[in-house]
Amino acid sequence: MIEASGICEPLPIAQTITHMGSKLKGRDGQDLPCHLDGIISVVDVMRLATEFGGGEKLLEEEMDEEDLASLLVQQIEFCNTIVLNKVDSISAEELKHVKAVVRALQPEAKMIETNFGKVDVKEILGTNLFNFEKVSSSAAWIQQLNNPEEEEEGEALEYGIGTFVYKARRPFVREKLEAFLDNYPNSIIRAKGIMWFEDDRTYSYIFEQAGKDASARCLGRWIASLKPSEQEVALKEEPDVQKMWDEKYGDREIRLVFIGQKMDRKAIVEKLDGCLGE
Repeated sequence: MIEASGICEPLPIAQTITHMGSKLKGRDGQDLPCHLDGIISVVDVMRLATEFGGGEKLLEEEMDEEDLASLLVQQIEFCNTIVLNKVDSISAEELKHVKAVVRALQPEAKMIETNFGKVDVKEILGTNLFNFEKVSSSAAWIQQLNNPEEEEEGEALEYGIGTFVYKARRPFVREKLEAFLDNYPNSIIRAKGIMWFEDDRTYSYIFEQAGKDASARCLGRWIASLKPSEQEVALKEEPDVQKMWDEKYGDREIRLVFIGQKMDRKAIVEKLDGCLGE
């Protein structure tokens, strides 16, 4: 059992164990069978309900920089079991609210409610629940990106928690997007997706926001930026890209998933539209 640091991202640990497990050897040179059985994230429901207001206060200025909210979201998203701890420290209504926020970020993970961290060992060890590909694609933003028409229901609707996908073919103007981020709506808990910039038509970028932390990192080249001969080969290998190919922009596009509480979707879309170039 590995108890990771509270400020540790779970994905790199999972990658290391998954990729190195088959290569581990003992002192005698014999293979040591090793597999990742599960990733368990413990959520302090009292802290989420009060300090983070159930999720909607993830952007408050009093927070200790951006890393706290970002790590909280990543640890909830990348796991197969979530332990909701200290459930008797908040009301039943507050607990429903917290669960709705957690489910808005991670709809697939097994959820266990407890106090004082008391959990039956059988619930977390020897479960064989972990599947790297499944967990990697279980976060709500990934599911929404793949199924944008899927509607929220139950407790999510009750607390105004929703998701939507913003799509555009035109690029963002870097300065305009930065201005939008400077006045980012605090109703947005999580956003992630692919985008491109007007001043860089060669590379795609992954945009990621959790709490106050927002970043864009280079993902790779657009097929449309390749030589015609290279484009032809790439499109044959990627039939789905060929289907969405645009005469002017090629495969360049913006697709961003937003997860939040009581979001003004119309206003957010209008502001993002105002960040677009040609």
